[in-house]
Amino acid sequence: MPGGHIIWYYEEDRAISELFINEQIRDREVRVIGENGEQLGIMPSREAMRLAEEAGLDLVKIAPTAKPPVCKIVDYGKFRYEQARKEKEARKKQKIIEIKEIRLSPNIDTNDLNTKVNSARKFITKGDKVKITLRFRGREMAHMANSKHILDDFAQALSDIAVIEKAPKVEGRSMTMFLTEKR
Repeated sequence: MPGGHIIWYYEEDRAISELFINEQIRDREVRVIGENGEQLGIMPSREAMRLAEEAGLDLVKIAPTAKPPVCKIVDYGKFRYEQARKEKEARKKQKIIEIKEIRLSPNIDTNDLNTKVNSARKFITKGDKVKITLRFRGREMAHMANSKHILDDFAQALSDIAVIEKAPKVEGRSMTMFLTEKR
C-alpha cells in the first residue's frame, strides 16, 4: 500500500483518551475543581482555561455528562498515568467466577460418586460455581424421579462448604443443579 499509514491504538488507552482537555472543551460554563481538590465553582470555560494556564497545568473534563460538566485543573500526563494505574489495579482485584461442570450417570457407584464429590470440593474452595449434571440415556429416562436422590446426596456431601444455588431441575435428557460457596 504505497503512501498508506497504519494507525495502532490500544483498547486500554481508549477510555482515558476520550477525556477532553484544554481547547477541546467547547462548553460555555463548567464547574471547576482546583489542583488540590478545592471547589472553584461554576464559571465560563475561558475563565477556567485562564486559571489552568496561570497554574501551568491542563484543564481536563472529568465528568462530561454532569450539568454543568465538571473540569479539573491537573497535569494531564500525571492524571493519565494515575487513571491507568487505578484501572490496572481494579482489574487485578477482579475475581472471575467460572462454572465447572461435573457429569454423573444414574447408575454411578459410591466410590465414583465420592471421587466426583472431592473434585467438586476442590472447585468450590477455589471460588468457582459447580454445575452437577445427571445425564440419562435410553431406558434410564423412565426412572428420572428415582435418581434425584443422587443429586441430593451430592449436595449433602458438600453441605459443609457449599449451598444449592439452583435446585435440581429436569432439562431434556438431563437433570442439573448448581452449587456455590457458602458465604
